[in-house]
Amino acid sequence: MKKMFFIILLLFSVMGWSQDAFAKAESLFNSEQYEAAKPIYKSLLQDNKKDPIILRRLGDIESHAQRYKKAFPYYKRLLDLDDSNPDYHFLYGGTLGLHAKESSKLEALGYLDDIKFHLKKAASLDPNHVEARWALVQLYCELPGIVGGSLRTSRKYADELLKISPVDGHLAQGYIEEYDKEYRAAEKCYKKAIEIGGSLTTYKKLASLYEKKTKEYLKALITLQDAYAAHKESSLLEEISRLKKDHDLVGD
Repeated sequence: MKKMFFIILLLFSVMGWSQDAFAKAESLFNSEQYEAAKPIYKSLLQDNKKDPIILRRLGDIESHAQRYKKAFPYYKRLLDLDDSNPDYHFLYGGTLGLHAKESSKLEALGYLDDIKFHLKKAASLDPNHVEARWALVQLYCELPGIVGGSLRTSRKYADELLKISPVDGHLAQGYIEEYDKEYRAAEKCYKKAIEIGGSLTTYKKLASLYEKKTKEYLKALITLQDAYAAHKESSLLEEISRLKKDHDLVGD
């Protein structure tokens, strides 16, 4: 009886430690102290090998640090737990894609079928999955035609985005037009995105187009100033100052 009491006491002590450790890891993760949270999650994973939250956190930590080759095995384990989860397919396929970009052309080619499969699977499982469709827009836009790249396919996913999220749809269409060097068409798409959503991202996309592609530096300046007027984001002031200095511009 005494032995059983100590076993139960030990069990509750371990459970209490796990709960405290998880709470600490979550607090660190939520405050973006990812590297500090990582060893705690890894320790917890030893006794909770199928815990989806811990697996997701470790994958996200590695992804945030751009250690994609270390990230996608965690997402693969999530898929093994639940193959019907669209987010797991997106995370695995997307991280494979990011790793492939850093790999040799031969190695990247070996990942291509899996990347396509899992991103398409995420999109098919969730008809409103914005991130998966964005990834497919970029994938088919950037892939050479010889390995399946297709602006037509990219536009198809951009059209799907337009129905789900008009702002994302116009941004995606602008991305394709910019990639295709149809800069005036891209300008119209980005302006439409600003008109509908007006997010900081929409303004920055248009300003970047003006500065980097069409070399219309005054238009870029005006766009950033409009963005600051709308959002009061202090980092924009640095961008405005840099733009004026780099291109000898005068403005308010």
